[in-house]
Formats: sequence, structure tokens, C-alpha cells
Amino acid sequence: MTVTADDYINKVLHWLPGATPERAQIATELRGHIAERLAQGGSLDQVLTQLGDPAKLAESYLAAVPLVPAPFFHRVAARILDAAVIVVVTLPLAAIGARWGIDVFLGAVFVALIAAGFLTPLYIVVSEWRYGQTLGKRLLGLRVVRESGARISVGQSIVRQLPAFLEVFALDALFALFTDKHQRAFELLSHTRVVRVVSAE
Repeated sequence: MTVTADDYINKVLHWLPGATPERAQIATELRGHIAERLAQGGSLDQVLTQLGDPAKLAESYLAAVPLVPAPFFHRVAARILDAAVIVVVTLPLAAIGARWGIDVFLGAVFVALIAAGFLTPLYIVVSEWRYGQTLGKRLLGLRVVRESGARISVGQSIVRQLPAFLEVFALDALFALFTDKHQRAFELLSHTRVVRVVSAE
């Protein structure tokens, strides 16, 4: 399958978090580099080989973007907002249970257990992998990235949420109070971190 210049540029952009302010500038710069090298007589395959792996190239661009650690209490607030989102989404289940004659209190407990034990971690895994942010993080101007600033993989997103599945989240979260970049223990393990979104000037 032939890789076009646009395919290559899109692969580079894929590794840049959506909130990276320089995305458009990077795409324009890459198009210019490719066009210039093609004008010098190189083939597209040679030019793309010289530019190298799209993920590595994205990381080299991100090296110039400052990564500002997210304040601990902003992260706590984002987590609370995300929990509220899940509760709102699961409340209709309790209402359906009540219509079927299930005790309202037991229904609420059941919904809370589903939300805490399964839906919340699943929602966070998918949101952070696909978008780099949950709704709570987006509202508070935070995003999840690799140590290099690039987008995280689905595997990294899962490892980040293992404390919720293993029920050691409180212990894991305490690490964020004592690490230089405010990272949880499983963030250190997954080579990820939460940073402030830096807006374009």
C-alpha cells in the first residue's frame, strides 16, 4: 500500500494530543519539508524514510512544548466531575429498577457498585486513550500524555486505571503528592502523566 504525504502527516498528527496548540503549524511545516525535498529530486519514499517513524517525529516536535504538571487538587476535582457524570448516566437504571418493583435503596446501591467498579474505569480508559481527556479533565484544562508529551496508547490507558480495578486507588493517588511531576504510582509504571493544557498564544 502506497503511503502519501498526507497519510504520513496524519500519522504524525495522530501522536500529537488534540489540545496541542501547534498541530496546524506542524502540519504546514511538514508539508513544506516534504515538498522541498521532492523538489530536490528525491522520491516520496526516500523523503518519508529520511523523516523517520511518525511517532518519533511527533515526539521531537513535542520536545519544544512545555509540560506543566497538573495540580493535585485539580485532578481530584476532575475525578469528582467524572464520577458525577457516571452517576447521572446510571440514574435511569435505578429508575427502571424502581418501576419493576426493586427496592429504591437497593437499586441505588446496585447502580453505585456498577458505576464505581466497572463503568467509571471503562469510561476513563476509553476517554483518555481516544481523546487524552475525560469530561472532567477537559473542563479543568487537563490532559493525559506520555512522558514525551505524545498521545497514550490503549495499553497505557488500561495500566493507568488498574488501581480502580484492584481497589488500591487511594494508595496509588497518594504518590501524586510526593512525586516531582505529581504522578500516581501506576502513572510512573505506565510512563504517563497528567498536565495542564497549554493554549496557543
